[in-house]
Amino acid sequence: QVQLAESGGGSVQAGGSLKLSCRVSGYIGWWCELGWYRQTPGQEREMVSRISSGGTTYYADSVKGRFTISQDNTRGNLALQMDSLATEDTAVYYCSACGKVWGQGTQVSVSS
Repeated sequence: QVQLAESGGGSVQAGGSLKLSCRVSGYIGWWCELGWYRQTPGQEREMVSRISSGGTTYYADSVKGRFTISQDNTRGNLALQMDSLATEDTAVYYCSACGKVWGQGTQVSVSS
């Protein structure tokens, strides 16, 4: 059974950087994309970035050029480097496997 555990959230001023990490345990099939999603109160969870087993990456338009997703060769560790953070990036960030398995979430707060 796949389990995900995020870390690295916190508070930062606008323009700053944070790096989120996700430890992935259990079997991940080649077809399964790993990804980061985020959610704010009253809003639906939205995709931030995904990465395929082959390393193809996808980004939401709102984070392109600012966020970078990466995974290690074993796919046991997923990361999201977030630069030039803006107040609109404030949310709970979730690690996901196949868009179906979720971590517990980590809070990111960006102040002006």
